[in-house]
Amino acid sequence: MFDIENSLGFLLAKSYQRGYALFKAPLKKYHLTPKQFSLLAFLWKQDGLSQVELSEKCQIDRTTIGGLVDRLQEQGFVRREPHPEDRRAFQIRLTDRGKALEKALLPIARQVADTFTADLSSEETETLRQLLKKLRR
Repeated sequence: MFDIENSLGFLLAKSYQRGYALFKAPLKKYHLTPKQFSLLAFLWKQDGLSQVELSEKCQIDRTTIGGLVDRLQEQGFVRREPHPEDRRAFQIRLTDRGKALEKALLPIARQVADTFTADLSSEETETLRQLLKKLRR
């Protein structure tokens, strides 16, 4: 008999849903979703990525990335600039408003991560991180 409640797929899905919900609530104040936050976080690390590069880093399909960038651009957090090496591509650059969000949102992200892993020791959290990286490949 298949034990759905203990299956990895079910447990991973429910863990994702809980983490998403924990993060979605405080981001609402900024009119952002967790996916939009992740795109901004990659740009805070390396501004000027192309949509293709963002798609690869976020592991989100190109069409979805396009919509996320559109919404972030409408909100004034990013802008598209012509790519200096590829006429068909754009670089996504943070605006001053998008850069300023980093200071406000990183503490929120840390707090959500602490809440999410509160029942785990630091060793368990690191083991989980390493295991999830293996599964992600």
